Amino acid sequence: MYDFVPVFKQPTGSPIRELSKYLGQRDMISFAGGVPASELFDVQGLKRASDSAYENPVACLQYGATEGAPALTEQIIRFVADDGISCEANEIIATTGSQQGFDLLLRTLVSPGDVVLVEEPTYPATLQALRLQQASVTAIPVDKDGMDVGELRTVLESGALKARPKLLYVVPAFSNPGGLTLSLERRLELLALAVKYQFVIVEDDPYSGLRFEGETIPPLLSLAGQVEGARNWVVHLGSLSKIVAPGLRVGWTIGPEEIVRRCVIAKQTADLCSSTWMQAVAAEYFKSGAIRPHLKTISSEYRRKCDALCDSLRAEFGDEIEFQPPKGGMFLWARLKSRKDTSLLLANAIAQNVIFVPGKAFFVDKVDVGSLRLSYAAPSVDEIKEGVKRLKLAFEGALTKNDAAIQS
Repeated sequence: MYDFVPVFKQPTGSPIRELSKYLGQRDMISFAGGVPASELFDVQGLKRASDSAYENPVACLQYGATEGAPALTEQIIRFVADDGISCEANEIIATTGSQQGFDLLLRTLVSPGDVVLVEEPTYPATLQALRLQQASVTAIPVDKDGMDVGELRTVLESGALKARPKLLYVVPAFSNPGGLTLSLERRLELLALAVKYQFVIVEDDPYSGLRFEGETIPPLLSLAGQVEGARNWVVHLGSLSKIVAPGLRVGWTIGPEEIVRRCVIAKQTADLCSSTWMQAVAAEYFKSGAIRPHLKTISSEYRRKCDALCDSLRAEFGDEIEFQPPKGGMFLWARLKSRKDTSLLLANAIAQNVIFVPGKAFFVDKVDVGSLRLSYAAPSVDEIKEGVKRLKLAFEGALTKNDAAIQS
């Protein structure tokens, strides 16, 4: 009936969003979405910020500049400076979450058929956006130290790619889904490769403030000054969604002025500007100085939850499951040694009132079917312990008819 454009004739939605329909199920425990703990929101701090912002109601309620409110831009510059990032106002655009920043980059830099590199496993929404953009996606494997930059070098030198890559997407701190951190040595090597082969590194950095163990490693954009010419090839995406509250929908993109200027033009046709009200609230929250103490609070709590998840998995599964405990962020990546296809086990889990994301969602081509992503951020410690017990039952296929009758 309708003549949709080719990529929307048979579109595939987000596999994680598809699981949200089960959240309303009574007694459901979710390890699925990367949802921050709502009980940890700084409600009072945000209320004070909102009250301060609304002292100038006209500014909150009127249209604003597409590139973002100057007050917010000023605060972002100060915030990222703590991580060693130096930037100017003309290198920043405020976005409606960092996902919009990535979308704007694709619209301005990637044509159908262009080569884009991603770490694998990687964030499903990134793969979804790349497929809708009709990019040619090539996966680079990861190990315990993040993206295997040595393998990336081999791919680039071998001539295996059909064209020079336009972008490389990476989450260097506590990656989604792996919870991995790219080592300092690899970060510097990656920057050198970007200069040599002239591709833009998209540094998606929503989780670096959630470190609860180990020493901080500077962002790629901060390290770019150590590699000649690298600053021209790094775009940094930041967001308040994971570290303050996703309802604000406040993110930012920092990059070369030429790229940012084109992203501003692309954003003009998308939403004119991000919410001026929420930008004002975010600016006031930054200005209050509340964000750094808040990060310490939530990082400490996420460590407690992560420890509970790791301990519960060991207690319930023993040698049947393998994983690398993360040092921050919101996710744990696990693998069943039996190599059972976790996507086929999901229905059993739902029947047991627990959900997770099967590993298939995070791969480009080759799939580790025995893998799964578990997020420990939203559930309580008691829910984590109970949820793992339910997972064990689900994975054993131990759901009885009596259980099914009770839950139906």
